[in-house]
Amino acid sequence: MKEYTEQDILSQDFYSRDTALVAKELLGQLLIRRLDEDEVGGFIVETEAYYGEDDPASRAYEGKKRYNQVMYEDSGHLFIYNVHQYWMLNFVAHELGKVGGVLIRAINPMFGIDTMMRNRPVDDLLELTNGPGKLTLALDVDKSLNSLPVTSEDCAIYVRENELDSQIGRSHRIGVKRDLEKKLRYYIKGDKFVSVKPK
Repeated sequence: MKEYTEQDILSQDFYSRDTALVAKELLGQLLIRRLDEDEVGGFIVETEAYYGEDDPASRAYEGKKRYNQVMYEDSGHLFIYNVHQYWMLNFVAHELGKVGGVLIRAINPMFGIDTMMRNRPVDDLLELTNGPGKLTLALDVDKSLNSLPVTSEDCAIYVRENELDSQIGRSHRIGVKRDLEKKLRYYIKGDKFVSVKPK
């Protein structure tokens, strides 16, 4: 990735496209978490796309429920749910009339690292945000952020554009019991913060 210079915040139009395309194009973008007067964050280096009721690994597979209803609503909002006592950070992303979300699996931390390490103390920096549960601890993400819009700097989490100058890898999604034939995990090749390295 090239050195970051401040760019525009990703708009709702960015998220209102095919879910897999959004997952791929989120790579390299700068994720920012506002914590009181501090901002912490880094480059998104690993994502997974999840579709609607035809996707057996999706939170929407069993239909619309109270906890997943934000997946059915407008794109560009946060979807936060819990897995094994860890919060998962997702962006609602889908074409009009469809259902979908993108899981953020890893970021390469760029600023506010001291704050992130207070939130999730580790001895090795490479272990700070290299997994979906790890990064939500480091970013202090919980259910209170669910359904918030991410298309405004006023939001507790938002994403700014960044020019990606790296190779992208793909694989099947990690840790799912039933997957689609299409490979829906995207990652930046060679980045040390990718959670599962290719064999």
